[in-house]
Amino acid sequence: MSALTDRPIVVTGGSGFVGRHVVARLVEGGYRVVVPTRRRAGAGHLLLLPTVDVVEADIHDVAALTRLARGAGALVNLVGILNETGGQRFSRAHVELAKTVVAACKAASVRRLLQMSGLNADPAGPSAYLRSKGEAEATIAGSGLDWTIFQPSVIFGREDAFLNLFARLQRFAPVLPLAGAHARFQPVFVGDVAECIARALTLDATIAKRYPLCGPHVYTLRELVRYVGEVTGQARPIVPLGPKLGALQAFALELLPGALMSRDNLASMRKDSVCGCDFPAVFGLAPTALEIVAPDYLAPSAERGPYDGFRARGRR
Repeated sequence: MSALTDRPIVVTGGSGFVGRHVVARLVEGGYRVVVPTRRRAGAGHLLLLPTVDVVEADIHDVAALTRLARGAGALVNLVGILNETGGQRFSRAHVELAKTVVAACKAASVRRLLQMSGLNADPAGPSAYLRSKGEAEATIAGSGLDWTIFQPSVIFGREDAFLNLFARLQRFAPVLPLAGAHARFQPVFVGDVAECIARALTLDATIAKRYPLCGPHVYTLRELVRYVGEVTGQARPIVPLGPKLGALQAFALELLPGALMSRDNLASMRKDSVCGCDFPAVFGLAPTALEIVAPDYLAPSAERGPYDGFRARGRR
């Protein structure tokens, strides 16, 4: 594959949690990056990065995305939602956008396409989230483009919506009732995910491959919540809930601002978010343990900074 640093990389979803790390890693690697966003002001954390062009655009508009992709070396699609809130729907964010991305790449003659999916993505999966991710994968894999699909377990890092959620809950709740307490996860560090995406751009061996991405350790949800409490110094008694009470809790949380948890999230937990395989050797890195990074942003004395991924990588 020719050197992609001569051409910009378009990153949809580049202003989000994973996106900011991917964009920063690409900049570090000498790439020019184009990040389309609905509101440029909402991507202020990217505006100071050199070689990044933040452009207001509707990524669901094939013509608009085609214009941005023309002349690009690759497109990286990181757009994803965990819950359906407001006007956001899994079908639009995952399935329809995958079709739009493929159409734009073909119209703009962009061969290389990297897609963020999720572990257990399956058109016949137990949740609407996993089904929509599976349908999106099918669209990408059937595109005829030079695609690579990433399937991470739950992703942790400074701005995550997972560990930080349980830190907030334990700050205010004297007792923590917990649905899905025995569900298993193998959390992967956002810096490692960003590194894999950046390296895949120049690795022909990754074309037409799907890569599960997991960290080095497996935990139950209860173990993760307990760990967060210990690190923050705000540990609370955890009360595991059975299926009926768990569903009731998820329904109640759906109604709160921010959709802390949903019944669809609970349905996704029916399948353990565990890789069952080694970290992909093609990327040449060992996954970062949660215990190395999480205290950097969960502990009361934690330093504040946007790109913990690069500090962690520097420790290796």
